Amino acid sequence: MTACIGGHPQLSRMERTVVLSVLCFILSVRFCSSQTYVLDDKLGLGRVFDGIGGLSGGGATSRLLVNYAEPYRSQILDYLFKPNFGASLHMLKVEIGGDAQTTDGTEPSHMHYENDENYFRGYEWWLMKEAKKRNPNIILIGLPWAFPGWVGHGKNWPYDFPDITAEYVVKWILGAKMYHDLDIQYVGVWNERSYDSKYIKVLRNMLDKVGLTGVGIIAADGNWSIANSMISDLSLNDSIEVIGAHYPGTTTVKEALQTEKKLWSSEDYSTFNDEVGGGCWARILNQNYVNGNMTATISWNLVASYYEELPFGRDGLMTAEEPWSGNYVVESPIWITAHTTQFTQPGWTYLQTVGHLVDGGSYVALTDGKGNLTIVIETMTHNHSVCIRPPLPPFNLTSQNATFQLKGSFAFIKELQVWRSQFNFKTNKPSFFEKLKPLKLLDGSFTLNLAEDEVYTLTTITTAQKGGYPDPPPSARFPKAYKDNFNTPNPLFSEAPYFADQTGVFEYYRNLTDPGLHIFTLRQVVTQRPVTWVADADQTISVIGDYQWQDLTVICDVFIERMYTGGVFIAARVNKGGESVRSAKGVFFWVFADGTYKVTNDLEGQTVLAEGKSGTRAYGWYTLSLTVNGQYASGSLNGYTLWKNAVILNPKNGWAAIGTQSFELAQFDNFAVVAD
Repeated sequence: MTACIGGHPQLSRMERTVVLSVLCFILSVRFCSSQTYVLDDKLGLGRVFDGIGGLSGGGATSRLLVNYAEPYRSQILDYLFKPNFGASLHMLKVEIGGDAQTTDGTEPSHMHYENDENYFRGYEWWLMKEAKKRNPNIILIGLPWAFPGWVGHGKNWPYDFPDITAEYVVKWILGAKMYHDLDIQYVGVWNERSYDSKYIKVLRNMLDKVGLTGVGIIAADGNWSIANSMISDLSLNDSIEVIGAHYPGTTTVKEALQTEKKLWSSEDYSTFNDEVGGGCWARILNQNYVNGNMTATISWNLVASYYEELPFGRDGLMTAEEPWSGNYVVESPIWITAHTTQFTQPGWTYLQTVGHLVDGGSYVALTDGKGNLTIVIETMTHNHSVCIRPPLPPFNLTSQNATFQLKGSFAFIKELQVWRSQFNFKTNKPSFFEKLKPLKLLDGSFTLNLAEDEVYTLTTITTAQKGGYPDPPPSARFPKAYKDNFNTPNPLFSEAPYFADQTGVFEYYRNLTDPGLHIFTLRQVVTQRPVTWVADADQTISVIGDYQWQDLTVICDVFIERMYTGGVFIAARVNKGGESVRSAKGVFFWVFADGTYKVTNDLEGQTVLAEGKSGTRAYGWYTLSLTVNGQYASGSLNGYTLWKNAVILNPKNGWAAIGTQSFELAQFDNFAVVAD
């Protein structure tokens, strides 16, 4: 608590009292008294709280997590999902894989082809089960970013055939239950793309017909504009349970409020996960409700478990991007999340008496209706905690006294548990989620001296704890020598360790036609351009390794499966992926089914460095070797030099990669890379 103190030795006690009183009034009344904020439920409550969550997908943002060895993988999962330990997330939202690039990679579909169903591809099933294992009450949500090409009948638009698209999504929900005992509680429409009212109604009708009446539809995972259509179309309004907006900047619109539907920030944050990012997240979690009546907030992304040089590197709640070393980093957003999640649950209710602090910051209060109360206060300054999407204007925030008066059913609370995080940007000595001494209340009142850039939780809940494990292994670069013969698929149809598909899908395959040297291989399986979310490349590519690699040799056995027009490549120094994969540069060594080869400086194959005859054909195994050293590159086929001394000026560094010249079947085996 701040008090006005001072004096002058030549003034009487009474004179000093008068002078101090006048000075306090003239300079700043707030230094002498606290602003009072009333927390009361006697006039009713606010909206029901639906939870805080993380998003795995959009795309392939959890790709490297599944490749961590134990115990580190379980430790990471505990920090994310274990109740009363770390982030203790209430929700997990995952991408319904669509075989297409959706920000940082591709996620495999459960139906590559129209007559194909496989509910064991990818890692999202595993992740949902691990989350459910730790928190049986976690809310599971699915959302498609892209769709296999057959869904759109060759068009880049899934709404022309709404019955097909709806059936595709419904099968994913049914498969989750049938094969993994996972109950999906909400499903979205099409991430950040135009909505179609007819499709939403068809999806609702199909969910109901197969007995999935409890699965709510979230729409439209973009802006709030769908609210206008819902107001004028009662059938559409009845089909939708939640209006979900992305990066709403903590505000909503009157039309969304008029629908009286649940309002969610169904994707938010998208910010580098240092202390600045944690500050951004703290402000979002409070002010999404204070400003916008949003009762759930979902972070993109859940965990930064993808190569950092891909778009939006380290934009997760924590970082786990080194499965080869076991290193991971528990970042500040984990503990900022805990300030809310460890002291509330979905089904709690916000008080109506929430709002902004007079000198900057905000406060919310929630109750379980059984006498428990949780108050979360943040005083984040915008100049230190600017969110990437959207940036908010700076404002002046100063230290302040805040008195909270509990009334109604909370008036008789005598003690509150106190947890605090301090960012301390000036000293660079932050502290997160520290338990302080319980706070004694006098007549339902308490006063806090709030500094800049702090988060407080004051609560009747006593079960919270700051979980922790011994430090993980130190950070290490990707191994300079790495090889994989793909002979240990776990399971079939999953991705090989460390390979990050950027277009197409490369999955383990049992090769029944060649039971000798190539029993298990890695196969590219997407044969039709998907209904895309971003501008996928026309080629398929999967990257691996250390982005800083410069001089290296890449070796791989390749098998072309398309007659006459098929083609495959191995590559080095690949400098782009994710949404920018179409413009990737590097050194690409191609061989084709027509008996030719080509060396290009780009994925599109426009800048040709060398070309000629190779003798390669479809349905035969060939060993390719590519060596890049300084400004020169050379390549061999089956041990014989095919070309050499191609001049490579740029890029100077990048990943190794494999891929195909189009969406076509092809196999790879005995991959190896050695970097200098």
